[in-house]
Amino acid sequence: MRRREYSGRDVKQVNVEELIQGREGQPAWIGTDVGKYELSIVVHWGERQFERPWKVRNPLGIPQVIEVLRRLASGRKLILAMEPSGTYGDAFRQALGDAGLTVHRVHPKAAHDYAEVFDGVPSQHDGKDAALVAELARMGKSAAWTVGPADETQQQIEYWVGRMDIHRRMLQTWTGRLEASLARHWPEVVQRLKCCSPTLLHALIEYGGPAALAVDPQAAGKLRSWSRGLLREEASQGIVHSARTTVGVRMSRWDIRRLRDLAQGAAAARREVKRAQRELAKLAARLATIQTMASAVGLATACVLWVCLGDPHNYPCAEAYVKAMGLNLAERSSGVYRGRLKISKRGYGMVRYWLYLASMRLLKEAPVRRWFEAKKQRDGQRGGKAMVGVMRRLGMALHNVGAYGEAFEAWRLFPGLRRHAKGR
Repeated sequence: MRRREYSGRDVKQVNVEELIQGREGQPAWIGTDVGKYELSIVVHWGERQFERPWKVRNPLGIPQVIEVLRRLASGRKLILAMEPSGTYGDAFRQALGDAGLTVHRVHPKAAHDYAEVFDGVPSQHDGKDAALVAELARMGKSAAWTVGPADETQQQIEYWVGRMDIHRRMLQTWTGRLEASLARHWPEVVQRLKCCSPTLLHALIEYGGPAALAVDPQAAGKLRSWSRGLLREEASQGIVHSARTTVGVRMSRWDIRRLRDLAQGAAAARREVKRAQRELAKLAARLATIQTMASAVGLATACVLWVCLGDPHNYPCAEAYVKAMGLNLAERSSGVYRGRLKISKRGYGMVRYWLYLASMRLLKEAPVRRWFEAKKQRDGQRGGKAMVGVMRRLGMALHNVGAYGEAFEAWRLFPGLRRHAKGR
C-alpha cells in the first residue's frame, strides 16, 4: 500500500456499487483503527489490494457506516477486525454485532510488530493501522470477538472489583495526605498507629487533633472501644501521653478542620473498600476457581485476577498466565547494546498491585522469606528483583491452583526448597 493511498475520505463519499463492481462474491477483510473522535476503516480484498481509508465520525457516523458495511457484506464473506481500544470502540462493536456482521479481534502487539513488515517503515498512523489490522485478519492472525454482556454473577464481580479499587486508590490518597499532616502536628502518633487505623481515624474525627484528646479524661477508654478491644491499656495511655507531650506544630482552627476532613475521607473510603470485599465474598462463594485461588492470595486479589485475566482454565500454561499479568521478562538489545531484562508490564496495572500485596504477605512464610533474603543479598541488598521473582512464581502457582485445583503450598514455589518440609 503506497503512502498516498493512506489519505482518507469521508464515508459519505463511498459508492458501494462502484466499490463492489467486478468483485461479486469475493471475500473482504475490513480493518478498523479506533480513535476517540474518529474511526479509520480500510477494505482489504486480498494480496496487496486495499481501498483508501474511510473516515467516520465516532460515534455520530456509526449508523451510516453500518449501512455501508451491511450492503458490502451482502453475498460475500466479510470479516471486520479491530484492536481493543479501551471503551472508545465499544459502541461501534455493538452496532456491528446488532447488524449481524462478523467481528474479529487483533492483538495490539501483533499490529505493532507487523508495522515495519507491512510497508518497510516502522511508523504508525490511523490509515496504516487500519490497513495492517485488515491484513493480519486475512492472514488468520485474529480471533472471533463476540458481542454481548457477561452473565449476572460476572457483571456483579466486575462492578464490586472496580468499586473496591477506586476506593482503595482514594484511601491511599487520603491517608497519604493525612500522614503528612500528622507528621507536622502529631508526629508521635504515627509511631504507634497506622494512618488508616480505624482507631486513629475515629480519634481524629472526634477530636480533630492532639490538643482536644489530651484534655479529655475519657480519651483512653474511647480509644480502646474504637479499637474493639484490640488496643491494650498501656497502648491507649501511651497515645494519650503522646498527645499531651507532642512536639508537633500547634494547630489553628483551620488545621483542625483540615485534619478532621482528611480523617473523614479516609474513613469513608475504608468503609467502601470493606463493603466491596464483603459483597465479593458472597459472589465468590458461587465460583470454585476463585475460592481455590483465594486460599493462596486472599479473596480480594483472587477476584481482581478473575476480572482482569479471566478464568485460568483458558490459558494453555502457567507461563501464558504470567505473561498476561505483565510479569514476563523482556529485553531490548541492538548491536553492541545489551539491555537488561525487565518485566513487560503489559495488561492491567491493578493485577500487579494486588499481586504485589499478596507477595508481601507471603514473605511471612519461612521458605519464601529464606529465598527472598538470599536473592536480595545476591543483588546487593536491593529487594526489587527478589520481589518480582516471588510475584512471578506466585503467578505460575496461581495458574496451577485455579486451573488444576492443586493445593497451594508456599514451599513449592522454589525448586531448591522442595526438599525442605513446610514448617522449616
